[in-house]
Amino acid sequence: MKAIVQDRYGSTDVLRFEDAPVPAAGDGEVLIRVHAAGVDQGVWHLMTGLPYLGRAAFGLRRPRMRIRGMDLAGRVEAVGPGVTRFRPGDEVFGSYAGAYAEYACGPQDRFAPKPARLTFEQAAAVPISAVTALQGLRDLGRVRPGQTVLVLGAAGGVGTFAVQLAKYLGAQVTAVCSGGKAELVRSLGADAVIDYTREDITDGGRCYDVILDIAGNRPLRQLRRVLAPRGTLVIAGGEGGGRWLGGVDRQLRAQVLSAFTGQRLRGLMSRQRPDDLLLLRDLLESGDVTPVIDRTYPLSEVPEAIRYLRSGQARGKVVITA
Repeated sequence: MKAIVQDRYGSTDVLRFEDAPVPAAGDGEVLIRVHAAGVDQGVWHLMTGLPYLGRAAFGLRRPRMRIRGMDLAGRVEAVGPGVTRFRPGDEVFGSYAGAYAEYACGPQDRFAPKPARLTFEQAAAVPISAVTALQGLRDLGRVRPGQTVLVLGAAGGVGTFAVQLAKYLGAQVTAVCSGGKAELVRSLGADAVIDYTREDITDGGRCYDVILDIAGNRPLRQLRRVLAPRGTLVIAGGEGGGRWLGGVDRQLRAQVLSAFTGQRLRGLMSRQRPDDLLLLRDLLESGDVTPVIDRTYPLSEVPEAIRYLRSGQARGKVVITA
C-alpha cells in the first residue's frame, strides 16, 4: 500500500510517500480501507517531536510509529478475532495511529459507524478536533444553558466544532478570530464575534462564565481578567513556550494557580472515548453539528497540507483523500 512514513523527527521534509506493508487486524482490531484522513496540530507535533516532553510517549530518538496521521474515515476491510461491533463493508470513522495510508488498523473501540449524511471527507474531519471541543466544554468547562462562553481560535479545526457544541449546550457564544473569518463563525451560531486584529478581548468590561482557549499563547493574567470570579478557563493545547514544554507550561501554571483562586483554571488533554464518538455521531446525524472543511489534499501531498495548516490560514479542517 502507499503511505506517508517517517523515520526521524523534523520538518515536512522527513515525510516520504512510499510503499509500506498492509497491516493485519489482530485480536479486537479492524482493518480499514482509508477513504479520508484529518489533519490537526497533533500531526505536526508528532512529526517534529516537539515539544521534547512528548517524545517520552512517542519515541525518544525517532517516532515509534512510522506512518503519520490519526483521524480517518473508511470501510472495514477485515476484522480480527473478538471483534463484535463491526463487519467487513461497514463504513466507520475514528482515530488511531497510521491514518495517512491506503489501509489502517486499530482497536474496534476507537471507531464508530460513520454518520450516513456525512461524506468520508467530512467524517474524517471530526474525531480528534470535535472530541477535544466536547471534552473541553462539557467535561472541564461544565457548560450549562444560559452561560456565556468565549471561544478563542473559533475558526480553526477545534474552534468550529466548539462554537457549535457550545450552542448545542445552550450557551451564549462569543467567538474570537480574525475579521476575514467572522462570517464563518457567525454561520455556525456565534452570538458575537471579536476580531482580535482590531480589538483587545479584555476591552469592554465583559466577563465570561467559560473560556475555551484553543492553542493560544495569551498570558493567564489577561484571560483571567475576562473570566467571571467563579468561571472556568480551559486551555486546549498551546503553541510557543519553548522546545522542551511547548504550550504545556501554561497549562501547568494554570493548574497550580487554580488552587489559590476562586476561578477554575484547567489544562485539557483530550482522550478518545467510544461514548464521546457515539454522541458526536448522533449530533452529526441530526445536523446539530456539521464539519467545516477548508481544503482537501491527496495522500501524496500530506506535507503541503501540514504546511498549510501551520500557516494559520485554514478555516475549519484540512483533510487528506486517499
